[in-house]
Amino acid sequence: MGISTRAIHAGNQPEAVHGGVVPSIDLSTTYVQPAPGVPSTCFDYTRCGNPTVLAFQRNLASLEGAKYAFATSSGMAATISVLSLLKQGDHILCIDDVYGGTQRYLRKILIPNAGIHLDLIDCTDLKKVEGAIKKNTKILWIESPTNPTLKCTDIQAISKICKKHNVFLAIDNTFMSPILQQPLSLGADIVMHSVTKYIGGHSDVIAGALMFNSLELFDKLYFNIKSMGTMIAPFDAFIALKGSKTLALRAERAASNALALAKHLSKHPKIVKVLYPGLPSHPHHKIAKKNAASPKLSGGSGMISFYVKGG
Repeated sequence: MGISTRAIHAGNQPEAVHGGVVPSIDLSTTYVQPAPGVPSTCFDYTRCGNPTVLAFQRNLASLEGAKYAFATSSGMAATISVLSLLKQGDHILCIDDVYGGTQRYLRKILIPNAGIHLDLIDCTDLKKVEGAIKKNTKILWIESPTNPTLKCTDIQAISKICKKHNVFLAIDNTFMSPILQQPLSLGADIVMHSVTKYIGGHSDVIAGALMFNSLELFDKLYFNIKSMGTMIAPFDAFIALKGSKTLALRAERAASNALALAKHLSKHPKIVKVLYPGLPSHPHHKIAKKNAASPKLSGGSGMISFYVKGG
């Protein structure tokens, strides 16, 4: 099936009793057990798993072409869940203009309190990346395009560097959505999304997502997510799943509109410079095209940055 069809149908299983075609909102916190400690299904306590959440997670996995997915209570909850894999003394490399919330958590909470080391670098320079990797480097965290300067990193090339040095590659794919870019197919180990943005799509739900292919990673993340309580709530999963059904239409139209606006702004007398990866004038346009899920795409999404004359 194409991604538009999968966005509509993946994760939907007819309700067992009445045959409802839309996953229901299951608000149960606990589930019946035939004997103490013997769950009747894979569910025992909703912080650890829930039917509505599972339906959404299956949808997410299908969208990103992944074997596994977790849905979390926010994009930052997804980020923190990945970073919870680090141990004291580990080193993390992070793209220098990373999302402000991620940078704030790294610099103000994780690094000073957990004994973890951080370097912020320009990941568009592959030689810099390879030179910055240390013996204790465990994770390379990037965005492509970045927020907000829209720098693009060659995901396939950087994934080869990570594999060479046994470094875990995590990519925040929020700005592109699974429709416009699929980092797992380019070699990333895990993809993160703020579902609040494109996947949810209607400014009515806060949520996050993690998609990946490793069973070992699934076990580690599942233990941390259930222990920290970062999993999404059933009602939020229901709202986000409804939003994901129209993701392809919305992401494609947003990118189309943004390209038209970027072209207009680039000729406007009051604009100094437009930063949009879909424009050939962008310094990383060819990389953005290479990263794109389809050669027909411009390499940009719905995000534009620009400089106004006079500041």
